[in-house]
Amino acid sequence: MPVRADDPARRAVERAARASYGRLVAFLSTRTRDVAGAEDALAEAFATALQQWPADGVPANPDAWLLTVARRRGADALRRRRTSAVHAPHLMLIADEIEAAAASLGDIPDRRLALMFACAHPAIEPGIRTPLILQTILGLTAAAIASAFLMPPATMGQRLVRAKARLREAGIAFAIPDKEELPGRLDAVLEAVYAAYAKGWAETGEPGTPQLADEAIWLGRVLVALLPEQPEAKGMLALMLQAEARRPARRDTGGAYVPLDAQDTRLWDIARVREAEMLLAEANAGGPSGRYQIEAAIQSAHAARRLHGVASWGAIVALYDLLFALAPSPVVALNRAVARAELDGPAAALEEIDRLAGDPRMADYQPYWAARGHLCARAGRCGDAKAALTLAIGLAADPAVRLYLQGQRDRLCNGGT
Repeated sequence: MPVRADDPARRAVERAARASYGRLVAFLSTRTRDVAGAEDALAEAFATALQQWPADGVPANPDAWLLTVARRRGADALRRRRTSAVHAPHLMLIADEIEAAAASLGDIPDRRLALMFACAHPAIEPGIRTPLILQTILGLTAAAIASAFLMPPATMGQRLVRAKARLREAGIAFAIPDKEELPGRLDAVLEAVYAAYAKGWAETGEPGTPQLADEAIWLGRVLVALLPEQPEAKGMLALMLQAEARRPARRDTGGAYVPLDAQDTRLWDIARVREAEMLLAEANAGGPSGRYQIEAAIQSAHAARRLHGVASWGAIVALYDLLFALAPSPVVALNRAVARAELDGPAAALEEIDRLAGDPRMADYQPYWAARGHLCARAGRCGDAKAALTLAIGLAADPAVRLYLQGQRDRLCNGGT
């Protein structure tokens, strides 16, 4: 019998997939070092849950239930591949450990960090390390990752399959490496943790996504504890905390989207802002500024509105200059142009945005068209504003953002040409 999209059991399966996918894959693959096998077994467990939970009810501990079913599927697959008696003790160890964890109502050991550092091992091709972490920890499809990395989906899929095989064949330990090996693997891990936070931050309308953001912040705290001498780990945690501090102000009481410049700063979480400021100060004292430190500094300049009542637009533009010099991208250039509008007016900002118009990456980048529409409206170019906002509305995935843009278009360009 088909299960309705609003069925409580189906919603429970979706919540478990969002909240626990990476944790379960990490736990299932730790001993076998077979990420692909763990993913296959977990996919079968989720499919079984979709069949059984609507009829039998949602179990008291969904994660333990999924782990038990996935363990059985995984053990069956291993037995089919390895019939030699020499592997029996190994299989028993795996089965016993997972069975014990599944039988407990307590927390399942979290081994995501160990899996992330395994994915960032020098034996794995550098360019596939972050995509591999994103798929194993977040369960993102190859197509979704390919889109973010501007690569054909088929190519990304093939590279991910090869990387998972490499993990298994090279016998890479699923463990947090010694301190001297940590810095070499850190960039890919930081990039993946921040991508997890960005996904949780961007999709505020979906249940479960704030939890993903919380877990990314938790991973960031663990990294800072592991690597207190690494300024970029502190910079990334400060960046996530600054953004998270503003979460309560991003929607009004009716659920409508509120842009940054219109937010009530009294709703910003001052404790998180102060913690982020402290972390950023420690990071800056610890070494040269990297990408995350500079991005955290930009957010710190925005936080001046909460701390001192005024925004520091001059500092924000200067920081974007630093960031562009370190990590040039059209997104950084776009954000700099938007900040510059607060100093030099919309016409100057539009001149910079016009230079990005030929970049194919901007064609379906919703923030580009939203910013262009907003600036054109401020410059009195209502026809251009309407056209840009119409494109932005079509590209907006968040219904609240879509409604906000529709209102902006109707209000600013009513009757404009």
